[in-house]
Amino acid sequence: MACPPASLQGICGSPTDDDPLWHDVQYCTQGIVPPPPQPRPDCLAMTPHYIILHGAPRNTHNYLTLPTCRITGIECPFIHTDAAPNYWHEAWENARSGGNVPVQAPYIGLGINSQGARRLQQLHIHMAAVRESTQRRLQQLETDGRMATQPSAWADPANQSPVSGPAGSGDRVYRILRLPNLRDNLFTLLYRNVVRPNSLNMADQTLIVVPKMTTSGFAGSFYILNSDTSIHDGTSTCDYLLVYS
Repeated sequence: MACPPASLQGICGSPTDDDPLWHDVQYCTQGIVPPPPQPRPDCLAMTPHYIILHGAPRNTHNYLTLPTCRITGIECPFIHTDAAPNYWHEAWENARSGGNVPVQAPYIGLGINSQGARRLQQLHIHMAAVRESTQRRLQQLETDGRMATQPSAWADPANQSPVSGPAGSGDRVYRILRLPNLRDNLFTLLYRNVVRPNSLNMADQTLIVVPKMTTSGFAGSFYILNSDTSIHDGTSTCDYLLVYS
């Protein structure tokens, strides 16, 4: 199993770190009981590469995908190397209808926060719901040709558009890419096509996946949204679009 080498522990975390989500991973993978008063988690799905846990608040449309490796978050360089597992594909395979831990909502979203916007220090992809208005907005942008269809065009300002969050929160601007599948590592696509060419910082990025859904179900493609505060009205968090409660 591929994990960050010891030389990256300074940025990717050490196995001896004291983080609640990392304690949850160690319990599910090694049976190490979390220190009190932290409760033992429900290990909903487990493979050598990742586990699935409940999110907070705990309900049927709020889950987390976490690496079994010690990885603090999006800033860890290992996650965009060819050796890294494809955590986004695995999150979708669990969250989709018929998956091991399906998100029970009409419209699904997957997301990760930037280093500065997150509260816990073990990489976790949120598996949650999105609003119908978000799905409608993205489909309209696709119809209008206002999103990239190739990763190489993802950072083009022509493919940036505002998407509304909860009522009263205002719009946030995202770089939007449509993909037919999640076979490629999205962290790698983000780093190589957006972050590195524009001298941005990977730690500042948020990344959101919204599967295209119709009344018949999954429509066979994905909207990939990225943002950071280098964009006017950009954001470093996925929390404007994901619905947890």
